[in-house]
Amino acid sequence: MTYEAGQYEVIVIGAGHAGCESALASARMGCETLLLTINLDMVAFMPCNPSIGGPAKGHVVREIDALGGEMGRNIDKTFIQMRMLNTGKGPAVHALRAQADKFSYQHTMKKTIEETDHLTLRQGMAEDLIVEDGKVVGIVTKTGAIYRAKSVVITTGTYLRGKIIMGELMYESGPNNQQPSVKLSASLKELGFKLARFKTGTPPRVHKDTIDFSKTEIQPGDDKPKFFSYETESSDNEQLPCWLTYTSEATHKIINDNLHRAPMFSGAIEGTGPRYCPSIEDKIVRFADKPKHQIFLEPEGKHTSEYYVQGLSTSMPEDVQLGILRSIPGLEKVEMMRNGYAIEYDAVVPTQLWPSLETKLVDGLFTAGQINGTSGYEEAAGQGIIAGINAARKVQGKEPVIIDRSQGYIGVMIDDLVTKGTNDPYRLLTSRAEYRLLLRHDNADLRLTPTGYEIGLISEERYQTFLNKKDLVAQEIERLSTTKIRPEVALPMLEAAGSAPIAFSMDALSLLRRPELTHAMIETIAPSDLPLTEEMKEQAEIQIKYAGYIEKQLHQVERMNKMEKKKIPDDIVYSEVHGLASEAKQKLADIRPLSIGQASRIAGVTPADISILLVYLEHYNRVTAARGS
Repeated sequence: MTYEAGQYEVIVIGAGHAGCESALASARMGCETLLLTINLDMVAFMPCNPSIGGPAKGHVVREIDALGGEMGRNIDKTFIQMRMLNTGKGPAVHALRAQADKFSYQHTMKKTIEETDHLTLRQGMAEDLIVEDGKVVGIVTKTGAIYRAKSVVITTGTYLRGKIIMGELMYESGPNNQQPSVKLSASLKELGFKLARFKTGTPPRVHKDTIDFSKTEIQPGDDKPKFFSYETESSDNEQLPCWLTYTSEATHKIINDNLHRAPMFSGAIEGTGPRYCPSIEDKIVRFADKPKHQIFLEPEGKHTSEYYVQGLSTSMPEDVQLGILRSIPGLEKVEMMRNGYAIEYDAVVPTQLWPSLETKLVDGLFTAGQINGTSGYEEAAGQGIIAGINAARKVQGKEPVIIDRSQGYIGVMIDDLVTKGTNDPYRLLTSRAEYRLLLRHDNADLRLTPTGYEIGLISEERYQTFLNKKDLVAQEIERLSTTKIRPEVALPMLEAAGSAPIAFSMDALSLLRRPELTHAMIETIAPSDLPLTEEMKEQAEIQIKYAGYIEKQLHQVERMNKMEKKKIPDDIVYSEVHGLASEAKQKLADIRPLSIGQASRIAGVTPADISILLVYLEHYNRVTAARGS
């Protein structure tokens, strides 16, 4: 029996990292929003690594924060270690990474959701979508409850037809032995969606008191931690160290001797696994020449003895997992608290989505997170906030918000997914961004805060703080450009820094362009009376030192924007465009790009095809204009 259970404007299915951001964005934009989860105790759960951030991923968290999302604020409240990675390299690849107290992270996010206006959090399993005349109008749960809405966002993660695999053992399950979602997958198939079968995995967890830390290397957090959210000014969180060890020759022998029991190689696993986060058995086989692999031991929280064994993701049988663990220095007497496992799940082929993350098949239906073929909490949350924003704007009758590739890693990821698709679980990498010097960790607010403010997710007070920061950075750059420094004043500082002396007076900005000099050094001889924070000083220094490279990338963006502005009408019939290669006709018809820029990034569409398409569009636009007159 079914019954009418409630009317909302937006429904979000799934309360993982994508679902939380979707629901919060929608509700904060004023839409009455229902967030439905299989288990209220699993809101914002971390089924895999207890961390947020890292290369490219950390950039996404900063972008979510700049748009007005929650992930950055939440991890700043609940971190147990904060560390800036790649500090020996250029600013484009600096990346913040935090270890989370995973239980505190969950509870803090759940509390935020429960206290948000216009947002209802409810336990229930969505099993069917109600679609009328090609538009989604509601959902039906396992208990027969019908919830109506104008927009629906599906963020089911790895729960769709989830299957746990560990050696010879296989059973239907979501992550961490939760209920899987089976019927919703069938509902999507019935609506005509193409689904892929992917796989991910997680390592064992071990008891802290059975680790011999004396045989490992300590990995502490930063003395002065930086934060993900632009709103976080300080923290008194106690930091806990991680620990580094390595696999041994014995580890590799145990794995090689038991490959016949490994589902990865026995054919038991059908799904495609993540290329950039392989299991330990996959690493041993693929990189047979490597004598050892890094293993990080990471605390899962302040009030638990569980340690996460980063780098040891496996679907080997339980007895083999214990043998592997005890072959690693520092873990000789370790006790395993939870087994590692692989999980297979259904994902929607993402080329069936518009860049807004609305599906092409069903009006008002959006998908975000691992259901779109991605891996990682950060990738999920980045899609989640965009899907939530656009689901709300759909209800409000407004145009969707689309982040382009030059604005953020979120834009790079979504464009990659909807334009190129993915053959394995997609992971963001800095190398995927062609404009990575523009998409830095330090300037996410400069790139995206105006968008967040326009949407209504950034408060007036925060926006004014942002404008003040932007103005002060500009004033400091101007001050440095007009401040002359005499040779005798500069000499002691230059000698101390190992920098060549100057023969004539030079402006401070030109001096700061020298790689070996920093803003702090310049301040010792040319102090500023502006109320600058350390972040503002860093921003000024980066803009000065990399001005030439940044300008070059901005010119590249300008050229690409001309291609993005050449819109392709919805009603183009590609089979009628003479001269296009057969593959190009098929790919263009499947993906239906919105612009020439997007068309140029489709695999199988050549520059020659783009030239033919441009000529065709010129003729098409002339004919259309003539008809209109």
